[in-house]
Amino acid sequence: MKAMVLEALGPLASNPFPLRLLEVPDPVPGPGEILIRVTASGVCHTELDEIEGRLPPPSLPTILGHQVVGRVVERGPGCRRFQEGERVGVAWIFHACGECAPCRRGDENLCAGFRATGKDAPGGYAELMTVPEDFAYPIPEPFSDAEAAPLLCAGAIGYRSLRLTGLTDGEPLGLTGFGASGHLVLKMVRHRFPASEVYVFARSPEERAFALELGAVWAGDTGQPAPVPLAAVIDTTPVWTPVVEALRNLRPGGRLVINAIRKEDTDKEALLRLDYPRDLWMEREIKSVANVARQDVAEFLELAARVPLRPEIQEYGLEEANRALQELKNRRIRGAKVLRPG
Repeated sequence: MKAMVLEALGPLASNPFPLRLLEVPDPVPGPGEILIRVTASGVCHTELDEIEGRLPPPSLPTILGHQVVGRVVERGPGCRRFQEGERVGVAWIFHACGECAPCRRGDENLCAGFRATGKDAPGGYAELMTVPEDFAYPIPEPFSDAEAAPLLCAGAIGYRSLRLTGLTDGEPLGLTGFGASGHLVLKMVRHRFPASEVYVFARSPEERAFALELGAVWAGDTGQPAPVPLAAVIDTTPVWTPVVEALRNLRPGGRLVINAIRKEDTDKEALLRLDYPRDLWMEREIKSVANVARQDVAEFLELAARVPLRPEIQEYGLEEANRALQELKNRRIRGAKVLRPG
């Protein structure tokens, strides 16, 4: 099969083509696994974290990609859940032990044995991939393959982030950054909390215009104050400055939810500007989002189909993965980016 393979880590600035299109052996499904022919694979900022070494894969070479849609072409021994030809999706969560305390209470995203698709196991930047069938999801009918791919991470992690804000209808919400996850959260809020107004902070004028187009009541630069104190803010950026700025926009008792698996160190000095009485006192709080659980993915897919909640997408051929990643790195974003093998 053809795959875009990561062979070495390093900054995109010095290596703009970190992935190579190679012919590699077809994967073979083991017991409890299904083999999927990939038809769409979303491009996520987490892949930049992997490539640039902030979240290094345990071994190289490897195949990235954790927002995957495809058709089952083979079932390993013991598989009963999906039939050949069925359309399925794969998310960031590739495996959890199911036995530890976090798993037993439904927080398998916090499992010490958590394994990630496209990091701890080969992912979807390829024509074929395997996954434990218990960690695959049926894809609802309303969506094309390319539309469904971003729902599996950008949508699911956005769903978890929104739930962790504790927002109630009518309370104002802020979004810092407006890429794949941010634009899906805005669409979710308009459906689930119709009386809540959304305020968007983004560096790019194009992202701000896109946010207003989708229903934000206000869009400003990262350093601009919101017109009203916010009940919660979801940060989807890869850097620190928006974290500090977001805290300053929270009302007393407000919550900042950081939806990022890693932060870049390029502006770490921004944390020195954090002022406790101004930014954190009055019971303001910060909460991180760690991975996703299967329940997050399943619940979000059901919600997205019911709305229906369709992402804005830009499509690329599999061999164009490096271009898509460069555009993501340079914030040339409108919605979500999706690779289409073949």
